[in-house]
Amino acid sequence: MEAAGGEERVLLTQRLKAAVHYTVGCLCQDVAENKEVQFSKQTIAAISEITFRQCENFAKDLEMFARHAKRSTVTTEDVKLLARRSNSLLKYITQKSDELTSSNMEQKEKKKKKSSAAKGGRTSGEQVTVTESEDSNMA
Repeated sequence: MEAAGGEERVLLTQRLKAAVHYTVGCLCQDVAENKEVQFSKQTIAAISEITFRQCENFAKDLEMFARHAKRSTVTTEDVKLLARRSNSLLKYITQKSDELTSSNMEQKEKKKKKSSAAKGGRTSGEQVTVTESEDSNMA
């Protein structure tokens, strides 16, 4: 049974490598058109391999960050820690994280209002009071 799991893992890795290679090829083609340069197939393959290996390293680092914090789940804070050496990447990740957090908060508020309206609780004009414990969970 383990051999089947190993084969499946190899196939999934090959598919992932192929997807990375395809994406790198598309990106190189865009750059080639914009900058009027050419990329050899060997160059695209090398960039793809480096990209795949770097992603493997990132995954291992993220796993280690979470494990060090005694967690089994990688969080956005782990990703920010990984990106700490690139100011522009860290800024981008922080911005996207803040946008997602804001969007999730808005969705939670909408769900609260819907469920309380369905229960006949509050009217739509009434404000929702956030308790201290709820506030600390949202941060």
